[in-house]
Amino acid sequence: MALATFNPRPGNGGCPAVAGRGRGASTPLPRTRPWQGRLLVGAGLALLPWLGYLAATLPPAEAAAWIALDVLEAAALLTAGTRLLRAAPGHHAPAALAAALLLTDACLDLLTAAPGPELATATAMALAAELPLAALCTHLATRHRT
Repeated sequence: MALATFNPRPGNGGCPAVAGRGRGASTPLPRTRPWQGRLLVGAGLALLPWLGYLAATLPPAEAAAWIALDVLEAAALLTAGTRLLRAAPGHHAPAALAAALLLTDACLDLLTAAPGPELATATAMALAAELPLAALCTHLATRHRT
């Protein structure tokens, strides 16, 4: 009890008797694994040069749509990843958004790719990057908060 008095838990007014109970009690943050946060931040940062490539290689009307989708993906990945790295609450919603956007991106890539090398590239990107990353984001978004 003496240590709890000298090291009060945030949100309980310093009273060890109410630690972890009632209104205002602190709730533990979910246990995070740093590699997940680093992976999401890395994926979000990797999309930034990709945006320049899309802008340079696609027709303007088509580029605008793909760039908008990838900007949203990057923002969701960076938000979820930085919150995980800081062990801050609130990574669930951006992770869920990133999962939905990555799944959408993979589907649209496959549906709009021309047969041949373009379809092979879209398939490889979906299987190697977009779908596994969407699965990780789904896991992070749906895991218990305790």
